[in-house]
Amino acid sequence: MAEIKANRMFNNNKFKLGFFASNCSGGMAVTKVGERWDNSWENNLKMAQLADEAGLEFLLPIARWIGYGGETNFHGNVLETTTWASALLAATRHISVFTTVHTSFNHPVVVAKQLATMDHIGQGRAGLNVVCGWNRPEYEALGGDLPYDHESRYAFGQEWFEVIQKLWREEKPFDWEGHYFRLKQTYSLPHPLRKDVPIFNAAGSGEGRKFAVRNADFLFTSAISLDRSAKEIAEIKQQAANVVRKHPLNLLTFSYVVCRPTREEAEAYHQHYSQSHADWAAVDNIIRLMFENAESFPKDQLQLIRDRFSAGHGGYPLVGTPDDVADGLEKLYHAGFSGTTLAFVNYAEDFPYFRDEVLPRLEARGLREPFDPAYRKPDAEEAA
Repeated sequence: MAEIKANRMFNNNKFKLGFFASNCSGGMAVTKVGERWDNSWENNLKMAQLADEAGLEFLLPIARWIGYGGETNFHGNVLETTTWASALLAATRHISVFTTVHTSFNHPVVVAKQLATMDHIGQGRAGLNVVCGWNRPEYEALGGDLPYDHESRYAFGQEWFEVIQKLWREEKPFDWEGHYFRLKQTYSLPHPLRKDVPIFNAAGSGEGRKFAVRNADFLFTSAISLDRSAKEIAEIKQQAANVVRKHPLNLLTFSYVVCRPTREEAEAYHQHYSQSHADWAAVDNIIRLMFENAESFPKDQLQLIRDRFSAGHGGYPLVGTPDDVADGLEKLYHAGFSGTTLAFVNYAEDFPYFRDEVLPRLEARGLREPFDPAYRKPDAEEAA
């Protein structure tokens, strides 16, 4: 039987960290600067191995099919997520790698097989990020409109996910007679190595949060005002308390990092790439599409945080010295978040300074445990 490694999403760290959107041109920075992220395979491999050896928990891609226009056509060049994740699982040893899958574009029997294959490649380190759909132009690019209204899209996603869960449990062929799927004598072997493949879902709407509370281990939500976030997190955890779950529901957010030895250097570079050299046409296209089709951000806040979209696709800003950045991460933790994604203008070039300066500060504050890539003590679930 294949060796099953620990999935770092279920480790003991109080505050989990991962990279987001490195498979996409520009990453999360909607900027025209020359050093902006080039999402080549070579750069993604370098980024992943740096994160793996530093002890980060996860890598999370964005599934995009067309870009946002502007001078850079932000996110117009994207590595496909399941192929990307499978290759990175083969090239790393510790980190959990997720694929991001749109329910309406991908048949659940195919996805079940893909995830199981990923999990075998990574010896139990695969993860699934479920997207029920919001970007109308992408659906049109693939030959249709957004399928169903908002409520129905989540109903479709729920049945889609239940099919996958059953495929991962059943040894023998079975029939499925649902509202959206009718399957005859279907099955999917091998199963994933882990019975609890970690599930991500991003949700802003009421329907989206119901879906996440039922199905996800980690729910992503934006952090605009930390007071507002603390209230939302308490409400979501109260919802989750009424659902039978294998793991407690954890809330994650997304952030962008500009970390320099002095605050003046960090703020100057932040101004340089995200204001003086922003691709404002692409920024405004993102905001317009989200306002029309998505509820990932509160709509009363979208225009107010326009600057955050140029700097990091609307993520929480972590700008300043290593102490400033560590302070910001600690504030997210105290607001109730269990972790955040990280994005840099250039992941491979900017991360080593964060690794060397910020991670030790988080360890000193008790938010993370020291990581030795040559040795891993048992996680809590393994020791139980």
